[in-house]
Amino acid sequence: MTRISFYILKGSEEHDRQVFACRLIEKAYLQGNHVYVHAADEQQAEQLNNVLWSFRPDSFVPHELMNETPDTNCPILIGHNAAPPRLMNLLINLSPQQPLFFSQFERMAEFINDDEHIKNSGRERYRFYQQRGYDLESHSI
Repeated sequence: MTRISFYILKGSEEHDRQVFACRLIEKAYLQGNHVYVHAADEQQAEQLNNVLWSFRPDSFVPHELMNETPDTNCPILIGHNAAPPRLMNLLINLSPQQPLFFSQFERMAEFINDDEHIKNSGRERYRFYQQRGYDLESHSI
């Protein structure tokens, strides 16, 4: 069963959520995991793509956008309107809804901040997973 972690972040800036996501993506990549990032829309996917290139000057995290006909062997894929093309270890959800395909992952990460829309949709997703018996953990960052 998928293990789901909620990361509770300070502030309400989307950029800060994305930087934290990049840090987690980098950590997972360095541990040998394959990560699928599910963005809310194409714009958010593009933003995360740009942040992954620049969040740390000494970091390199190989990644591709799903709309660029991705190399399915790339360890990090970013999409917004489809399931990943293969099984992967970690799902990072930046969308306000739970992805329909979340249960195919070993782990999933959700990022909640002080933005009211993000916070409220995060509470709904938490209840959704809780009611279905998923193992949930929360981390205040």
